[in-house]
Amino acid sequence: MKSDIEIASEAEILDISKIAQKLGISEYEPYGKFKAKLKPLSPKKGSKLILVSATSPTPYGEGKTTTSVGLADGIARLDKSVCLALREPSLGPVFGIKGGAAGGGCAQLVPMVDLNLHFTGDFAAIAAANNLIAAMVDNSIFSGNPLNIDPDRVLWKRAIDMNDRALRSIGLECAKGQKREAGFVITAASEIMAILCLCDSVADLKARICRAIVAYTYEGRPVSVGDIGCTDAAVILLLDAIKPNLIQSLERTPAIVHGGPFANIAHGCNSLIATRTALGLADYVVTEAGFGSDLGLEKFIDIKCVEGGLKPDAVVLVTTIRSIKFNSALSDDEVLKDPLLALKKGSENLIAHIENIRAFGLNPVVSLNKFSSDTDDEIEFIKNLCEDLGARFAVCEAFTKGSAGAVELAREVLKACESPSELKPCYDANDSVRDKILKIATRVYGASDVEYSEQALRALESIENLGFDGLRVCVAKTQYSLSDDAKALGRPHDFKLFVRDLQIRAGAGFIVAICGAMMLLPGLSKHPAALDMRVDDSGHISGLA
Repeated sequence: MKSDIEIASEAEILDISKIAQKLGISEYEPYGKFKAKLKPLSPKKGSKLILVSATSPTPYGEGKTTTSVGLADGIARLDKSVCLALREPSLGPVFGIKGGAAGGGCAQLVPMVDLNLHFTGDFAAIAAANNLIAAMVDNSIFSGNPLNIDPDRVLWKRAIDMNDRALRSIGLECAKGQKREAGFVITAASEIMAILCLCDSVADLKARICRAIVAYTYEGRPVSVGDIGCTDAAVILLLDAIKPNLIQSLERTPAIVHGGPFANIAHGCNSLIATRTALGLADYVVTEAGFGSDLGLEKFIDIKCVEGGLKPDAVVLVTTIRSIKFNSALSDDEVLKDPLLALKKGSENLIAHIENIRAFGLNPVVSLNKFSSDTDDEIEFIKNLCEDLGARFAVCEAFTKGSAGAVELAREVLKACESPSELKPCYDANDSVRDKILKIATRVYGASDVEYSEQALRALESIENLGFDGLRVCVAKTQYSLSDDAKALGRPHDFKLFVRDLQIRAGAGFIVAICGAMMLLPGLSKHPAALDMRVDDSGHISGLA
C-alpha cells in the first residue's frame, strides 16, 4: 500500500468553496484554494455529537484519528449530513515518534502536508501570544518591578511547538546581576492553548487571558496578565487563530480542525468554538478526545462538556488487537506462543474503558481498527467479549478501504445515537479539589486512594486560601496506563495516584494536577521521524507520515 503522503499527494482535492457549499456556508476567509477560516456558530437543534475515544495506546497510537475520519466518511456514504471537528497536529509528534495527525491511508484529511506543518498559523499565533506575555512579565521585573513580583515565583513559561528537552529548564537575566530559573512548555501544553480551546468568543478569550496567573509577589499575591497590562496585545495576536479552520477528507467530507491541547498534559480536545460551529452546520458531528477514556474522554466530559453545554450522543471506543496484546504485559515471545491468552489478559484494559464510558452515562461502540496481521479467531474473541458486555461492536477497515471499510461502524454509531443516554460528570462543581481528584482517581483510573507530595500539599493549601477551590481539575499523567505508572499495563488495581504538584490555570478555568514524572516539554526519541523525511529540488516531500 502507498504511504500516507503518497495517497494524499495524489488526491483530487475540491476547492474549499465547494466544501463550504456542502455545509451551506456563504461567508468564509480562504487560505489558498483548500483551506478557510470560518465565522463561529452556535449548535442547531437536533444535531448529534459523536465522540471518539480509545483504549490505552501503544507508543505508536491505535488509529483514533483514522477511525474518526473513516467514520465521518462512512456516515456521509449513508447520505447523512456530517462534519468532523478535530484537533490540529503539533509539530512535536510530527517530527518525533508518533508522526502526523491527519489520519492515515484512505481515511485522511487533506491538504495533509499543510495540516501537519504550519496549517493556518494558529499554533504560531498561540506561541507568540504566550511568549509576549512571558516577555512582558520579565520586562516588568527588569524595569523596576513595580508589581513587586518575586522572580523565583514566576509561573508563566515560554512555549515552543517542538519536542526539545534542552529547553525544559533555562536561566534568564531578570534584572542587573540577577538571574532566575525559567523554561519552556510545548505549545499544546500552554495555558493560552487551553484558553483558546475553551473560550466561546473574543470577549471570553479576553476575559480568560486577563485573569490568567503569571506569577506571585513577594507577599504571595497572585499576579495576572491583566496586572501586567498586556491582555489586549495578546488577544490581538489571536484574532485570526480564534476562528475555526475548514478543510476536507480524501472523500470530501467537511472537516473543521481547530486547536490542539495534548490530552496527557492538557485537556486534549479541539476547540469548543469548532465543535459548536460543526454542530451548527451538520446533523452529525464526529469529534475526538485524546488518548484513552481515562484522559481525553474524562476531560472532554468534566471540562469541555460542562463548560460548553455539550453532551455526546454516542462514544466510539477505538481499539486494536495490537494494543490489547500490549496491555497483557506478556513478553513478545509469550504473545507469539499464545496470542489468545494475551488477548484474554489484555482485554481487561478494554473492559475498563467500556465501563468508564458507561459510568459517564454514555453509549459505547467498540471499533476494532483492523490490521493485516489480525486473525479471524482474534477478531471473533473481541467481538464476543463486547457482545457479552452489551457493547456494540464493529470492525473498521477505513485505513485500507476508506468509507467502504467504515460503513459497518457508521451504522452501529447511528443506532447508538438514537439510544437514550444521560451525561454524568465524574464530580460536582462544589466538590473540593481534593475530592475532585479522588473521584477521578477512583472512579476512572481504578485507584484506591490519592497521595500528595509536600509540594502538592502546599499548593492545595494555597489554592484553597486564594479561593480557586471551585475550579475544575485537569490531571496530567501518562497515557500508557490507567494509573500514573506507564509500566502498569492492563487494568491496575490497589494503587495510589501520586500527585506531584498542582498548578492554577485561572484563565483556562481548571487546576492541573501533575502526576508522576510528567514532562510538559517532551524530548525527541533516539530515531525521530525527522531523520526519515526528504524533500527534492522541486519541493516534493516524502517521509512525512
